[in-house]
Amino acid sequence: MLTATTLLDPPIHARRWITDYCAKRRAGDVLCDAGESAAWTAMFEEIATVAGDDLGQARERVQHHADDIGTGFSIPGDTEERPWPLSPVPLLIDSAEWAHISAGVVQRAELLEHVVADLYGDAKLVEKGLIPAALTAGSPYYLRPMVGLQPPGDHHLYFVAFDLGRGPTGEWRVLADHLRAPAGAGYALENRLAISRAFGGLQAKLNIERHAPFFAAFRDGLAAACRRSEPRIGLLTPGRYSISYAEQAHLARYLGFLFVEGADLAALEDKLYVRTIGGLKRIDAIWHRIDPRFLDPLALDSHSQIGVPGLVDVMAAGNTVVANAPGAGVPESAAFAAFLPRICARETGRDLILPNIATWWCGQERARATVLEDIDNLLIGPAFGVKPLGLDSLSPVPGAEITGAARDRLLADLAVRPQDYVGQEIVRLSTMPVVTEAGLVPRPFTLRVFAARGADGHWTVMPGGFARIGAAPDVRASVMGEGTWSADVAIHGPEPVDAVSLLPPADTVHIRRNPGTLPSRVADNFFWLGRYLERGEALLNIIRVMLGNSIDADAGGALGPETIGRLVGLVVNGGGATKPASLKRADLMQFVRTALESEETHSVRAINRLARGIGKGSRDRLAADFVRLLDAPYPTRGGMLDRTGSLQRRYAALAGLSAEHMGRTAAWRFHDLGRRIERALTMARAVPTFGMAATGTDDLSTLLDLADSQISYRQRYLTGIARVPVVDLVALDPGNPRSLAYQIERIVEHLRALPVLGDDGMEEDQQAQANVLLAGVLTANAARLSEPVLKQVERRLYGLSDAIARRYFLQGAEPLRAAGMTLA
Repeated sequence: MLTATTLLDPPIHARRWITDYCAKRRAGDVLCDAGESAAWTAMFEEIATVAGDDLGQARERVQHHADDIGTGFSIPGDTEERPWPLSPVPLLIDSAEWAHISAGVVQRAELLEHVVADLYGDAKLVEKGLIPAALTAGSPYYLRPMVGLQPPGDHHLYFVAFDLGRGPTGEWRVLADHLRAPAGAGYALENRLAISRAFGGLQAKLNIERHAPFFAAFRDGLAAACRRSEPRIGLLTPGRYSISYAEQAHLARYLGFLFVEGADLAALEDKLYVRTIGGLKRIDAIWHRIDPRFLDPLALDSHSQIGVPGLVDVMAAGNTVVANAPGAGVPESAAFAAFLPRICARETGRDLILPNIATWWCGQERARATVLEDIDNLLIGPAFGVKPLGLDSLSPVPGAEITGAARDRLLADLAVRPQDYVGQEIVRLSTMPVVTEAGLVPRPFTLRVFAARGADGHWTVMPGGFARIGAAPDVRASVMGEGTWSADVAIHGPEPVDAVSLLPPADTVHIRRNPGTLPSRVADNFFWLGRYLERGEALLNIIRVMLGNSIDADAGGALGPETIGRLVGLVVNGGGATKPASLKRADLMQFVRTALESEETHSVRAINRLARGIGKGSRDRLAADFVRLLDAPYPTRGGMLDRTGSLQRRYAALAGLSAEHMGRTAAWRFHDLGRRIERALTMARAVPTFGMAATGTDDLSTLLDLADSQISYRQRYLTGIARVPVVDLVALDPGNPRSLAYQIERIVEHLRALPVLGDDGMEEDQQAQANVLLAGVLTANAARLSEPVLKQVERRLYGLSDAIARRYFLQGAEPLRAAGMTLA
């Protein structure tokens, strides 16, 4: 009988988990095939050390760390990002087996570089009959404008990925090649980070190889291909609606690349620039995650709105490295796999170390006959990544499952356009352990591995990658599809692994206090994030004043109808809700509910949604806590006063994070500029509404509430509320952080600190407008402050906002070179 002490012993739990799992084993499971594996045992012991006898807790712990890192993804059609599903059990591969895989990956990468260079160069492979001409000319991945163009750095491929499958007897084969814009390296990195945080002792116990040297080699490889010694490198994203946007943002941060969209970039005089708040800055290399057809609307697809006009000309001039080069994805098509084994044998004299799955391209008569004869035992799929008329899916489908009218349609289209189809063998996959509600169960998996070109021009393979785990026990790759879980892949060996980091040694780092280049789009996003947050908080304050003083029967004395009418007017003029039928309680309650959460007005909820959208597009520069607050669900519990209280605390937390945790960078200045302009506008509207000569005590008290200045007023004045002191406090007192004057002073400070284009020392337009505003407010007198004066201040604030946008933000097709602009 086990004692209480031994029940808590991790080796006991580990042995029991392995024994129970393998008692129900099937052939081809990586854990059970390993036998008495010290590595697998040590791994499960580490899990038991952290989670005890509860595998479910291990899964929750790992998922918590993945969520904390910010790992997420989406699928086409999603409006919300999904959490990245990570299994707590890594896939273990020993270093000897990995050496074989790595050699196969390097061989394949070199072969594909040779193929791509030939297709866009001398086309000898077509001439020799190793590649059918129709396979190239008919591929949507073949880009004719790239023919004869020697890419900068003399390489077409810098970063590649391959999907591998392990068969039941342990052999590895290539299921798919990814050359156009390979995704997933960031997920492999994030998986490793989450597993390392959850099970800190695993690295040392198993001597797991690290990812940092691989990413360092890739970064150095891109830099070495550039013409400048200290190049500026960007990661080009299609935008926040990309299904792997979170991964791209994480990679940009980790590698130190500038995270840019097509609109951030401009081609000028055969060079590529990023539009920044300090003018145009040179970009020497781009690692893109965009479909290559959309990279340049002038040379490639004219419908593209996410590319950079003129980018191909910049490449042709040799001034910007593009990884991978447009058109490099031709061998990525499933049809090409039918020819790679022969190409490899003829061109290198060796067979593929990692063979393809057997493939027949129906564009050749003999291959088509083979597919039709054995259709029930093959997968039928698209040849070029485009869904043909005879299939309902882009994914390969077992021929035996295509029946009835669907088969008739397939056979009819095969007769008309056979070149659109391939037949492939049905691959059976090995399984690995994964934690489900039922405990430790076997599931099929595929492995995505990555290779990058280093500074010496040779390929480096990431030690590991990430595993995709199928949702069901069926071990056919076609049934598994994209998988539902991921797992870290740990390469382990007998020798200790150096603690390598992507960061350089501390004593060699050149100190810098400049955080780097700020693209105009990012400045625009931060500016409007500040405005939306401040706008939402201002509307919420109005709602809270209405709820607390007139609608909620238990909250104290009610405001008079004139004051309530003025509050309603502020909401209506701001677009938060339409004017209520009356000021009776029922109508006011509906009015407040609309202003709080309507989807059809500029409600608090709608403003929050806008801020959240900007946050999603700026996650590479926002702290995780800030993003979590923006992404937090809209409160639905309790009454409206409870919900407004919850939102008010959230706004306060966001303001606190921006005030106390954001570095005083240019990005922060634009965020705070947005806040200050929006708060100044709020005060410029509130003072003439509640602080003029005809207003009463209720109005003045409401003005103090809207300016969060009740306590300040009471501490300063003991004789009760009077109009002129109230107006002075909320409009003209530069020492009150909620006053109009305070906001304008901060605006002037920010604009003085931001870069200017000219070197003549003269004020730019936005600075001049801010100084005029400040002079008017500082010389004003509260007793003589009138509604027309405040209306003029409001108009000037709007004009100042436009001037800031003209100077610093993207303005569509405005001239790229402004007077005095320096190109660096």
